[in-house]
Amino acid sequence: MDHPRSAFGAPPQGGDPSGPARPDPRRPLGRASKGRLIALAVMLVGACVLPFIVSNYRVFQLTLTLVYAIALLGLNMLTGYNGQISLGHGAFYAIGAYVAAILMDKFGVPYWLTIPVAGAVCLAAGFLFGLPALRLEGLYLALATFALGVAMPQILKYKGFEHWTGGVMGIVIVKPEPPEWSGLSQDRWLYFVVLVCAVALFAIGWNLLRGRIGRAMVAIRDQPIAAQAMGVDTAMVKSLTFGVSAMYTGIAGALGAIVIQFVAPDSFNVFLSITLVVGVVVGGLASISGAVYGALFIQFVPNLADQISKAAPWAIYGVFLLAFMYAMPTGVAGFVRIVGGRLQQRREASKDSGPERGRSAGPGVSITSKERQHEVHS
Repeated sequence: MDHPRSAFGAPPQGGDPSGPARPDPRRPLGRASKGRLIALAVMLVGACVLPFIVSNYRVFQLTLTLVYAIALLGLNMLTGYNGQISLGHGAFYAIGAYVAAILMDKFGVPYWLTIPVAGAVCLAAGFLFGLPALRLEGLYLALATFALGVAMPQILKYKGFEHWTGGVMGIVIVKPEPPEWSGLSQDRWLYFVVLVCAVALFAIGWNLLRGRIGRAMVAIRDQPIAAQAMGVDTAMVKSLTFGVSAMYTGIAGALGAIVIQFVAPDSFNVFLSITLVVGVVVGGLASISGAVYGALFIQFVPNLADQISKAAPWAIYGVFLLAFMYAMPTGVAGFVRIVGGRLQQRREASKDSGPERGRSAGPGVSITSKERQHEVHS
């Protein structure tokens, strides 16, 4: 009997023992799952408390960290999970930022409504860009996206678009006022707005990547021929992945524009695209938590390098980058995963080796302390 196929391949047959086992939702959570949920809950509580115990400038930095985390998650979907290298995602970040700025400045659209609009525009732009890019792979695709990142600032400066983009001068955005019932300052209110968006997008990304779409993305990355033979529409999956990745980056760009209150073409040069790639690699490829680690790196390490040396901050930044790559070649997320696995093995080993456990005397034979005393007396 033939099973229906979709763009993401044939569904796994329940009677095939060799197929991937699906988790039973009625099955109680294991210790590892409960530990992750507890850690996640603690992190969310800490993220909600943090803006009340730090200065407004730190709140601004943490808000930008969340913005970068959203952008890095989108790029990680494309590069880490699907294997498509992009050196031009700063262009989609710019598109999202300018969509939000133009809607707020020219049409008076509320700031919260510009966020989904920016995501939809970048979803369409990324999908359309991904269609011709299907003919390219590896370094050729990277070069094509690099050209997009290089060209975007010049496109934004074009005189024909100057009425909308503001040309070289850019657009100044009015900082949103928090509602009276919140009792929050502007910085703290924007922090919680970005935090809610980040939590929602990370939850959507987690469900997307652990489902059939995510398995199809990874299959195309690892074995494209086998994935196509299994019924995966590689062209559609690649284009959709490019579109979803651009959507995440565009939403991050809109949020970044609202937080910074200013957009200009020179703010979205190709260095932004390279910075996003650095964040993905440092945080950890094909890792959802790696987006957060990478965002912390690209937000705080340049400031730290500038504090260490005003004369050569980028040299210090390069030293930090080399140190991270040498000490954690799989990224921060991979390093945390390895350390956590070793600690778990030690805990299991310590539980198995108790004082009542006898020494081994062969396969399936154990000599207890009383038997050992009998051997000595005899």
